[in-house]
Amino acid sequence: MDFGLVLQTDPPASAVVDLMKRAERSGFTYGWTFDSCVLWQEPFVIYSRILAETERLTVGPMVTNPGTRTWEVTASTFATLNDMYGNRTVCGIGRGDSAMRVAGRKPNTLARISDAMKVIRALARGEEADLGGGSVVRFPWVRDGAELPVWMAAYGPKALKMAGEEADGFILQLADPFLTEWMVKAVRDAAMAAGRDPAAVKICVAAPAYVTADDSPQALAHAREQCRWFGGMVGNHVADLVAKYGAHSGMVPDALTEYIKAREGYDYAHHGRSGNPDTAFVPDEIVDRFCLLGPPAAHLEKLSALRELGVDQFAVYAMHDAKESVIEAYGRDVIPALHA
Repeated sequence: MDFGLVLQTDPPASAVVDLMKRAERSGFTYGWTFDSCVLWQEPFVIYSRILAETERLTVGPMVTNPGTRTWEVTASTFATLNDMYGNRTVCGIGRGDSAMRVAGRKPNTLARISDAMKVIRALARGEEADLGGGSVVRFPWVRDGAELPVWMAAYGPKALKMAGEEADGFILQLADPFLTEWMVKAVRDAAMAAGRDPAAVKICVAAPAYVTADDSPQALAHAREQCRWFGGMVGNHVADLVAKYGAHSGMVPDALTEYIKAREGYDYAHHGRSGNPDTAFVPDEIVDRFCLLGPPAAHLEKLSALRELGVDQFAVYAMHDAKESVIEAYGRDVIPALHA
């Protein structure tokens, strides 16, 4: 199992770079960031620094979207980074929850994501792509051997199907084993039905991880409060699914949809941050299910279960008051033990 670190690009950018360097030293192999240009600093500028100051880390957005950047610009940016530093980037892509809504636009459709994935992947590899209206282009400067894997974030049945059919990887932003099993199966079944090797679609589970000194009620209560924001962020996507399919349609598991009944709204000014006042509706049970909390042994138990379900990477959301210590704890107590 690979490990990734996920950060928001809050200023100063040097702090983001330093945390990514610390993560690489601790055994992490992926460095991810949010991509929402109104809320945070421009990630691709920071990627260049991260790549320059690390040796092996693969970096990318979790996730970008096909609406805030034109596709050829996105592809060119990735291709330039790969040309400078080797094939060390990955394109995580999704509908653009915060990036689009903060700008007053609706999240992108699945059809638009599908078209964008094909164009971005092809151009970054030096292949031709149709930008629409018959405008077929190619980057003449991309060298042989250039690669760009495109991983798609998804929750709903149509998105999971598309991830299995078209994406190089699937990003699931929650760490509940029951839901992970259900969604990984949907992705792999779709890949097989499309004539693809299901094992070729990488599976990445991303969720907050908070390592405590013990499993005392006080320690776990603090960890939950630091990670409760995540249930609110996932709730934005779940609310869209409920609006589309209904709360008990059978298209989406009730285990995912039930908890948002008390959700009243969401202010993106607090997006992805501990202490978010719009996430008070998230119960402790959901925080425990969706996140990894407790001493190292609890993390190892859940990570082992996720690995058995076919998860190739666990990406740690570090939006809490223990960024440095969770990186160090994973490097010392979790990653070596899991690999052993």
